Amino acid sequence: MYEQTVIFRHNVMEIHSLHAFINIKGGFNNNCKDVYFARAIGRKDGLLQDIKQMDQEACSLMQTGKIRYKRIQGLPRLSSIEDADTYSGYYAQWMETSRKRMKTKVFSRDERLAEILGSACSFVLKKYMELKKNITESMEKNFIAKLTYWYDYVMKDVFCEWNGGSVVKIVAHNVTNEQEYLFYYMLTLTGADVLLIQAEKDLEKGQELLKLSSGFVLGELGELQTPEFFSCERVKLQLPERATVTKRTTVVKPPDSMEKSFEELALLASSVVMISIHDGNGEVIGTGSGIMVGKKGYLLTNSHVASGGRFYSIRIEEDQQIYSTDEVIKYNTVLDLAILRINRELNPIPVYKGKMKLVRGQKVVAIGSPLGLFNSVSDGIISGFRTINNVDMIQFTAPISHGSSGGAVLNMQGEVIGISTAGIDSGQNINLAMGYEGINMFIQGFV
Repeated sequence: MYEQTVIFRHNVMEIHSLHAFINIKGGFNNNCKDVYFARAIGRKDGLLQDIKQMDQEACSLMQTGKIRYKRIQGLPRLSSIEDADTYSGYYAQWMETSRKRMKTKVFSRDERLAEILGSACSFVLKKYMELKKNITESMEKNFIAKLTYWYDYVMKDVFCEWNGGSVVKIVAHNVTNEQEYLFYYMLTLTGADVLLIQAEKDLEKGQELLKLSSGFVLGELGELQTPEFFSCERVKLQLPERATVTKRTTVVKPPDSMEKSFEELALLASSVVMISIHDGNGEVIGTGSGIMVGKKGYLLTNSHVASGGRFYSIRIEEDQQIYSTDEVIKYNTVLDLAILRINRELNPIPVYKGKMKLVRGQKVVAIGSPLGLFNSVSDGIISGFRTINNVDMIQFTAPISHGSSGGAVLNMQGEVIGISTAGIDSGQNINLAMGYEGINMFIQGFV
């Protein structure tokens, strides 16, 4: 048992399969959380299929917001001078708090995480010092810098909205390095469940470190070519300065042609998200809105919302999970449009196809998160059509303000006719939206 702000109990139930690991959920009561650190040793017939099945089960659970999951082949080296300076700085800040609080690039609204990570680093350092005698201050700093660098690498899109009840599953392969093994144990001291698939090699028998985990034998040790994990079938391509994914095509059902009531239109707020923009230190530097446009996690927002952020946290109505992403799939600064992607199945709003021309006086509803107020709904009319910087815009009267950027402007049939671009001209009190023509062109291949 590891005592701190949240108490972690290890391996209260035995795990004998990959399926059991991915489906077991540690209890969390009275600030006591059950976590698991297990090793699957050796290989057996069908192990590759079991790994693929585990990935598929995890993806299904992720898409419903029940867990966060990541399977990684190995940990990167802390090699760049810039990164070394950054993580040495985190070590210095940790020392200033008497080794009680550790803040890294992983952002969480729950302040307990900094305390828990600080305590976890202290505990793991103590274990490391028991193994390696006569550790110098420089060796200690390098070890903690490496731990926190790996922590950000593994957890940057997993722990964005950490809480004691978060269910996080991490799987790694063939871990025999003592520092890496202690790192994975450290993750369990922050609330994650960790499984090491030791198909080819395992720690030497008799090592004191083995007591930190439970092991179950699958068969004899031997070579195994494990497939790389692409989160929920995500495939990355190369686009300027951003990670991206292959385009997917899904079918959007046409909306009812009849006008909807304001109450019915307000229900579409569940398909409009709030976006918090984070800098490199994890601090929130702004907020905006986004529209679900593709079932496979695609969100439409403004380019000026996406620009300047190192990563983004996404809130969805009636979903307690907050989704972190650094994936800007596509952007256009002229149209002021961008597409983000999260690992979740979405319920997109259809975009108007232009059966009839929009007219002045036409009723509209705007949904967004002005001033950080999650999903406010307002109504108004189209008051005009403007061309600004050679881009055709819709002017409308539904009240919007800072934070509404990227929100939906709907017609009375519940279709997106525009995306709010609040503050494009701060000198005038007018509300503008990029129209459906530009949106349809921009999101081709993502809906």
